[in-house]
Amino acid sequence: MSEVVERLRHVLPPEALVTDHDRMQSYRYDRAMFCPAGEPLAVVLARETAHVQAAVRVAAEYGVPIVPQGARSGLSGAANALDGCIVVSLEKMDKILRIEDVDRYVVTQPGVYNAVLSRAVAEHGLFYPPDPSSWEFCSIGGNLSTNSGGLCCVKYGVTTDYVLGLEVVLADGRVLRTGRKTVKGVAGYDLTKLLVGSEGTLGIITEATLALRPQTARPRTMAALFDSGVTAGEAIIEIIRSGVSLSLLEIMDRTTIAAVNDYKRMDLPTEAAAMLIAQSDAGGEAGAADIATVAKLCREHGAIECIEADDEAEGELLLEARRSALLALDELGTTMIDDVCVPRSRLADFIGATEKIATDLDITIGVLGHAGDGNMHPTVVFDAQDPEQARRAQVAFDKVMEVGLELGGTITGEHGVGVLKRDWLRQEIGPVAESVHRAIKAALDPKNLLNPGKVVT
Repeated sequence: MSEVVERLRHVLPPEALVTDHDRMQSYRYDRAMFCPAGEPLAVVLARETAHVQAAVRVAAEYGVPIVPQGARSGLSGAANALDGCIVVSLEKMDKILRIEDVDRYVVTQPGVYNAVLSRAVAEHGLFYPPDPSSWEFCSIGGNLSTNSGGLCCVKYGVTTDYVLGLEVVLADGRVLRTGRKTVKGVAGYDLTKLLVGSEGTLGIITEATLALRPQTARPRTMAALFDSGVTAGEAIIEIIRSGVSLSLLEIMDRTTIAAVNDYKRMDLPTEAAAMLIAQSDAGGEAGAADIATVAKLCREHGAIECIEADDEAEGELLLEARRSALLALDELGTTMIDDVCVPRSRLADFIGATEKIATDLDITIGVLGHAGDGNMHPTVVFDAQDPEQARRAQVAFDKVMEVGLELGGTITGEHGVGVLKRDWLRQEIGPVAESVHRAIKAALDPKNLLNPGKVVT
């Protein structure tokens, strides 16, 4: 192992290599709970693609596993270190390289935070839609690795819908460039789509070309309050059935609302069992009509109150409440965050089943999520020092995923598989798909050195 470190010292500048035990501790974990993490041999703080290549070549030479990392904001353990691995951190690769306003794309390094990129392109009158709730502290590379979504998915889609091309360091140190910068292009296999969402198991993304859209109109925002989560779920189904084109449709239950109030010192209505937040960026009369339609449908399907934001600032406060929900729930205790996506027609069934799980197991579950596309984040909250609570929390977490599959859904809508959900992935995709996954992995990483043990084993 000392030989590996010496080799890294030889091929990397001093500032790009960390071997101090205490400094390396912060590079062991992402934000997932109950996922194992090892002690890295070294951490490479890559500043450029050549640094990533150098680290990967050393790893390949000595048969040492490589674990790529971004901002470590992930929730599945995909960025967790392994004993004796080389962690390759992309956090220092944080430059936006080019913004093209006519061709509407941005070229960026992976360490750029989502919010930083979004604000930068906005200065050019452009819009990058994928916006995870963690957008202030998650990086574009991590978004690419898990194919993140966000609050705007209901109208604009997820990360993969905006990736035109990638620069990727392969397991042998070669650099692969995929995709194009044109609006259309179908030359060869779609390697870009294959690599997005692969969680660092097929290659390490060092640059991305992302499609942009023109800036949207000033949004109109409203909240609808319900005395039942199931009733709110039924209203969501009717909103979707109506065909109204919303740019955002989110849900928070009573537990989540109370947590946000405490965390952000807000004054959200705690008397409601659930709150829907809807937004339209259609602009002008069209946006006003969208919000009026949603309010009418909510009232017809059980809403006890509908409130439209008086101005854009008030609308932003509602969005800030939703974005801070997971951090707020963290303040209540240890959390296990599910990431189940179900068909939108089954949302009410899913919410009801989740509430029953919480009651049956006598455990707190905060229900929140992207109601418009069926991607829900039931968050189990418990005292990790209480073994019985911890046991019930794990049972609740698994039962939520089981319900999601029974309703025709998937175990992860945007957080990825990582370590947390490997066994559930096998259950969802079946043996044939699992063998195809392994064949792809073997073709691109025959020594199994890129993030081994994540996604497929």
